[in-house]
Amino acid sequence: MNRRRFIAKALTAAAAGSVAVGCERKEFDLLIVHGLVYDGLGNEPAVTDIGVRGNRIAAVGDLSRRSCHQRIDAAGMAVTPGFIDVHTHSDVALLANPNAESKIRQGVTTEICGNCGDSPYPLDEVRSRETIEALQRQYELEVNWRDLSGYFDRVEKNGVCLNVAVLVGHSSLREAVMGPDDRPPSEKEMGAMRAILREYLGMGALGLSTGLEYKPGMYAETGELIELCNEVAHQGAVYATHMRNEDLRVEEALDEALAIGAAAGCRVQISHFKACQKRNWHKTPRLLRAVDQARRNGLEVCCDRYPYTAYSTSLKLLFPIWSRAGGDEDLAARLSREQDWLKIRAFVQDKIEALGSWESVLITRVSNPERKECEGQTVARLAGDGDPYEYVRRLMIDAKGNVSMCGFAMSEEDTAAVLAYNHTMVGSDGDSLAPYGVLSRGMPHPRSYGSFPRYLGYYVREKKILPLTEAIRRITSLPCSHFSIADRGVVQEGMFADLVIFDPQTVIDQAAFTAPHQYPKGISHVVVNGRTVIHNARHSGEKAGRILRRA
Repeated sequence: MNRRRFIAKALTAAAAGSVAVGCERKEFDLLIVHGLVYDGLGNEPAVTDIGVRGNRIAAVGDLSRRSCHQRIDAAGMAVTPGFIDVHTHSDVALLANPNAESKIRQGVTTEICGNCGDSPYPLDEVRSRETIEALQRQYELEVNWRDLSGYFDRVEKNGVCLNVAVLVGHSSLREAVMGPDDRPPSEKEMGAMRAILREYLGMGALGLSTGLEYKPGMYAETGELIELCNEVAHQGAVYATHMRNEDLRVEEALDEALAIGAAAGCRVQISHFKACQKRNWHKTPRLLRAVDQARRNGLEVCCDRYPYTAYSTSLKLLFPIWSRAGGDEDLAARLSREQDWLKIRAFVQDKIEALGSWESVLITRVSNPERKECEGQTVARLAGDGDPYEYVRRLMIDAKGNVSMCGFAMSEEDTAAVLAYNHTMVGSDGDSLAPYGVLSRGMPHPRSYGSFPRYLGYYVREKKILPLTEAIRRITSLPCSHFSIADRGVVQEGMFADLVIFDPQTVIDQAAFTAPHQYPKGISHVVVNGRTVIHNARHSGEKAGRILRRA
């Protein structure tokens, strides 16, 4: 090693907290000392040390006198397994910015993508053309893959700072095989969907997801879903579902989800478990009892939830299903016809009355650049003294239906109850974003930046819904077990070294609905596969992540 290279290496090591001298061999690559270690299994924590060699935990115990290349003193801090975000939509965002800023800074070391029936594969050149074009516009990159293998190759070639696991989106599968049509699949089409799903599960996808409130997933009958879930069960995978309804018909929707799992014999994940609108809040205890009963009957079912009382979706979901048939141009045409609008308005009015008022609808993103001033404001404020229904009608026509919203529809008590439920994990239902570049657009739900710190800080520390030991189990070993992710989620010798160091007394989210692009507080270090990605709350730029395949 020449003098210039030696100095460069020494400076790099010093910046990362290394104590390496020249090429001297050390016992550990990374040594975390004096931290209060939570093992992820729910056991009481202990002050101990963790030694990392390569990408795995090599030793746990009194290691303070052992040699290392990098030492982190975690005195007064909690040291835990890396957090698993079980419900995300970061599939393409991770390609646009592999630093995964809004997630890695929360302590998330693994994201499970492909939720709500929406995955960027398979993509048929003809049937998925609009989807491909929309992804290219939104993320300003070339969508040059068409299947899961191509997507995996793109992620690995691009590099990413955290681990990526995936589900196969039912809506994407259906669109690629049979287009956007509202009809049952033919026998040939059903066989094609099963074959693709079988192939992707064989490549390591964790399971199948559905988005049964969205096109074209909403057109699938229960039998179609059971047939696909037979493939899921055969390969020991998971069925994760955004159910058909989360308000007036939420109980029937849950019954269907549980029936699908029971008929196919597969594990089930109920996505963003909630009862929307005040008139439905009383249903939450019954919903949880239904899950308990299904578990007693032998169904492996869990759920996930983000720690906020507002959901985020397309503004189109305020409109009746029939009005959304076809494309966005068809919706705009119906909104322009008075006789159709009168029927649509009556449906929307019922939704808004159930939410409380238009103050409960916050516009977060508008595709039309001439209407960007709407972002971050409620419909009530935007409409002023005018008719809010007519305002929304005009906005949807101008933006061709491409408007996103946050709806303040859940109760604080229900949110706490669901998060405290024995079989609930945390899923942000968000994207991996950044306060700069293409991922800084709009006013996204703050859950993309704050879900895990808010869970640990507000709900666990302040509201005391769970002991910290159990809260950590819910976001580490539990999701790894349910989704078949091997050798992660636990602090033990031989496990992959995905680790988080945070201050239990100060960890909290800072993102707000009108100022969402803000990082949380209290998380100082995040280690992914043995490499320090967040060091002293700063991003190192390390692309330490990898594709995780089902065990």
